[in-house]
Amino acid sequence: MSRVIAIGLMLSIITGNLASQAADKVVENKPYGLENRVPFTTSRVVGSPEPPSPYKTERVFPNLKMEQPISIEPEPGTNNLWFTQHLGSWSGGARILRVKNEQNVSQTDVMVEFKTEMAYAVTFHPKYEQNGFFYVYLNDKKNPVVHNRIFRFTVDRNPPYKTKPESKLEIIAWPSNGHDGGGIHFGPKDGYLYASTGDGSSDSDTYGSGQDISDIPGSVIRIDVDHTDPGRAYSIPRDNPFLGFPGARPELWAYGLRNPWKLDFDESNGQLWVGANGQDLWETVHLIKRGDNHGWPIYEGSHAFHLDRPRGPTPPVKPAAEHHHSEARSLTGGVVYTGKKLPELTGAFIYGDYSTGRVWAIKHDGTKATFHKELVDTPFAITGFGNDPNGELWVIDHAGMFYRIVPNDRTELNKDFPTKLSETGLFTDVKLHRFAAGVVPYAPAAPFWSDGAIKIRAIGVPGTESVDTKSERWEAPDGSVTIKSFQLEMQSGEPASRKYIETRIMVRQQKEWTGYTYLWNDEQTDATLVDKNGLDKPYRVIDKSNPRGFRDQVWHYPSRTECMVCHSRAANFVLGFSPLQLDSDFNYGEGRTDNQLRALYHIGLLKNEKGYERRKPDAPHLVDPNDKQQPLVARARSYFYTNCASCHVDAGGGNSLMNMDFKAKGHELRMIGVKPIHVFPEKVDARLIDPGHPENSVVYLRVNRRGNGQMPPLGSNVVDQKSVELLKEWIEKLTAEDAKIPEKNDKTAE
Repeated sequence: MSRVIAIGLMLSIITGNLASQAADKVVENKPYGLENRVPFTTSRVVGSPEPPSPYKTERVFPNLKMEQPISIEPEPGTNNLWFTQHLGSWSGGARILRVKNEQNVSQTDVMVEFKTEMAYAVTFHPKYEQNGFFYVYLNDKKNPVVHNRIFRFTVDRNPPYKTKPESKLEIIAWPSNGHDGGGIHFGPKDGYLYASTGDGSSDSDTYGSGQDISDIPGSVIRIDVDHTDPGRAYSIPRDNPFLGFPGARPELWAYGLRNPWKLDFDESNGQLWVGANGQDLWETVHLIKRGDNHGWPIYEGSHAFHLDRPRGPTPPVKPAAEHHHSEARSLTGGVVYTGKKLPELTGAFIYGDYSTGRVWAIKHDGTKATFHKELVDTPFAITGFGNDPNGELWVIDHAGMFYRIVPNDRTELNKDFPTKLSETGLFTDVKLHRFAAGVVPYAPAAPFWSDGAIKIRAIGVPGTESVDTKSERWEAPDGSVTIKSFQLEMQSGEPASRKYIETRIMVRQQKEWTGYTYLWNDEQTDATLVDKNGLDKPYRVIDKSNPRGFRDQVWHYPSRTECMVCHSRAANFVLGFSPLQLDSDFNYGEGRTDNQLRALYHIGLLKNEKGYERRKPDAPHLVDPNDKQQPLVARARSYFYTNCASCHVDAGGGNSLMNMDFKAKGHELRMIGVKPIHVFPEKVDARLIDPGHPENSVVYLRVNRRGNGQMPPLGSNVVDQKSVELLKEWIEKLTAEDAKIPEKNDKTAE
């Protein structure tokens, strides 16, 4: 390099730095879009319009302080309870504790402690009162091969009844590094030890264990701990279903399970119940029978998942019950109720959900469910259940508190829940669509397609509390409300013809989000709460592409559960109010346009700012897919992120394995040149994205249709023609090289 060129380059760098610093100062000195925070105090969206739950919870053991409890078991022959306690928030470190079964108990005894292992459950030998044997199910977290292990310990039969330090004996171990399962119990009729084990992976049965009967993960095992075979601390019961089956692990009792968290027996009839964590869309409850294949990962519950995977030797059976992720997201089983205070529930398997706090009960006659009912919706992160010595129900909150389930004496509806939009406290004037004080408008950078509707959005965060943004999964405080109103341009086509047809709100209560929708009246003066099952209503709207100048379309008002399908766990529930969507300019009025993140951090509506920086012009950012002034690739990727990525991300609900997250690189998209898992009937040889050939690209074909196989699957009755043309142009410009060398030639992530 010549000296002249070097000096020129240096001056260019210095000049560029000075220009960048000057630009930063301009941003710093620019007026904020919002100067001050106004407290939001008027929301009346509290409780639920649905009938009260038939049961409620009452606090027990109020003086018992315990970090992260996950199981509770009465100690046979005593008035003691044993708890399994985590010490590291789903990582290593655990204790087994003993306490007296007294309401005001506060003291605990440590029966055994694990420094690095993660314990899941404890159970007692049928002859515990004589031999003092108890068994602990744990994961040892030791690299390079992480294992599940079951250990036996012995309690001294003499006071003070402590665990004998030298009594530790490993019974059985198997590799597991992810879905570990965690249930353990002795069969009431045969005395054998049963344990539920997950598939050992963290996503989509990575190791292929679910249908593989040559290994233990993904199954329920059954062993005899009272008799031993040479070389192991147990033997195989002679009636185990796969004993003598070529290549099979003889310990297996049933298989095809993803992550069976807890199990319990109905001692009256021997039924074995398991509650299992689901993956994309379904949580499941299983009645476990000898030799059954519960389908994972061929099926998630009763729904097709990976139909192309190898299958086990027996046909899949359906779960006893399943819950969509709109109402449950991390199932916790469960105990069979044997008490007398809740006669309706006698013999029912009681289970709940860690994420939503809901609790259900189910009874089964061996062929079909004869009783299935939601009992209560709690604010708890439910990690376990227990029966007291009389069979009454305990519920464990991972926060360290314990509750009893009792009948709810309240039967009347919540008459205060707003059935009119004007009653919500979110507006000062509904007719003029004026928000209440403290409600802040916003707009996403890449808006979602909503059948041609114009949308107005806002958020209210209670008082002067803040949305915690310390991670990309933002956490809003309880009482937060988002508002989204939809307008359609009716037949005349003038701006004055725009009419509000729907306002959807989402409210956060008990640490979870719930959606409600309101139907506007023809007079445009108010809106009425739509029934929980939703409804469809026809409208005649302007359509310049139609020879008549208008079209008749059906507007779908979603049910409560449909709201939460798209507002999913993977999408962090609130879609448009997110880091990527708010990193864009918004006109706050009075000549103030500002980056929304900058404005919201300034007034304290967002907190734990990592340090807002002016976005670099060349940094990837969302754009409006319909803005043809923006780069084609950015428009396509922004469309995918907004309209598809609530499901099509890792563990998001779309099991096609595509990853449409905006930050995904080309090689991470898993769709260019990729054969679809689900065959598209009209194009059996198609690819998800076939470079240069939109007519052979399943993603394009699904977006360009309505009805069976449409995408997005919910929330739309009208094809988004502008986006269809966008995707067509993007695919046509892709080449075979984009599928072969995505990291070096990454036209998918400009």
